[in-house]
Amino acid sequence: MGVEVEFISQELIKPSSPTPDHLRHFQLSFLDQIQVPVWMLFVLFYSKEPNTSNLARCNQLKKSLSKTLTIFYPLAGRVNNNTSIHCNDEGVLFVEAQANCQLSDILRNANPSDNNKLIPLPLDDGKGLAAFLQVTFFTCGGLAISLAMSHKLGDALSKLIFLNCWAAITRGDTDPNIIGVSPSGSATLFPPKILSGFDAGAAIVKDNIVTKRFVFDSSTVSGLRAKYKHKNGCSVSRVEALAAFIWSRFMAATQADRTDNKLYMVLHAVNLRPRMEPPLSNLYFGNITRIATTMADMNAKDDECYGIVSRMNNAIRSVNADFVKSLQKSDGHLNFLKEEAGKITKGELIHFAFTSLCKFPVYEIDFGWGKPVWVGSACLVFKNLALFFDTKEGNGIEAWINLKEEDMAKFELDEELRAHITSTPNGNSNTKSRL
Repeated sequence: MGVEVEFISQELIKPSSPTPDHLRHFQLSFLDQIQVPVWMLFVLFYSKEPNTSNLARCNQLKKSLSKTLTIFYPLAGRVNNNTSIHCNDEGVLFVEAQANCQLSDILRNANPSDNNKLIPLPLDDGKGLAAFLQVTFFTCGGLAISLAMSHKLGDALSKLIFLNCWAAITRGDTDPNIIGVSPSGSATLFPPKILSGFDAGAAIVKDNIVTKRFVFDSSTVSGLRAKYKHKNGCSVSRVEALAAFIWSRFMAATQADRTDNKLYMVLHAVNLRPRMEPPLSNLYFGNITRIATTMADMNAKDDECYGIVSRMNNAIRSVNADFVKSLQKSDGHLNFLKEEAGKITKGELIHFAFTSLCKFPVYEIDFGWGKPVWVGSACLVFKNLALFFDTKEGNGIEAWINLKEEDMAKFELDEELRAHITSTPNGNSNTKSRL
């Protein structure tokens, strides 16, 4: 029997103190404007708390969330087209639900599509909300906290900043290095632009997308690093090595019979905070992320990933202080996005995107009843996208891969891919809204 989730209740959690009038208009930056209009999801799973009921835990979460929203006030507002957040204190949607299974059933199967049942709304239709969440109880006494935040407000690191602050307030931690963080508005760093001719939602694909989770242990990742370093003569990170391998298997499985002159591009999300002059703190809230782009050399050898490793290495390192200054002062990046979007729409360009949360403190989010036993995402509305998470045990990596159904059917049967993976729990397409 599959996982079934019964809706119990819903309410809007408002900030415990009203947002001052001078903060009611939160201007979106250029980097906010060009983000895809979807909601990013983290799902955190926690074991049973012997001394506290789930009802008590949930009530505690609501009270601390209200306090946290006085700091992260835009999350309680509403998205106003692609220009601003109306910080009107209408509140964050908070849903309670009951699952028909134990937490161990989820952990044993780890099916991305089951996680979509742990949110109340589709990830491409937040109904103007800036954030929404669901707390789901399991029959064993464990629970899941699922937070979806509009990508218009911030990147994945920003969501972690919020979650860590919320957790700290819940457990009574007053560390100013956690509690003192507040959205300052990156529009001063990256002034908004007129986006005529650019559709930020063009990458959304609602139908026939399959998400599956592939686990690579630390020895496999280390072996890939050594292999690509030897072949390319450059230092390769864990993430770069695994990205190159996954992309090469995607190409081998889905593009082996290509007879056209299509272009192939690999995209990497890059955190700009430490690359700016002066560097920004990693506690800075907002979309402070951009994409490093790499074109494959289709005349190079397949076993060398079509030259992607060294090119990707150089592309990521070229996202530096000069790159950031260009983002701030010129329209070059916007023009590039428009040009590439046109090629994708015409079918001239096949892209594959990677976002890594490795080394991010996803397993440090403690609400007072211990750290999460597992952290993941869900089925998303993008094709050719991979999300990387560290495994809880350490240096292994979970790759959550989103492909079109027909491409996934070929990809997951690739023999070389299967020889490198530790486990591949099943996953499938997106689920419908229950509200």
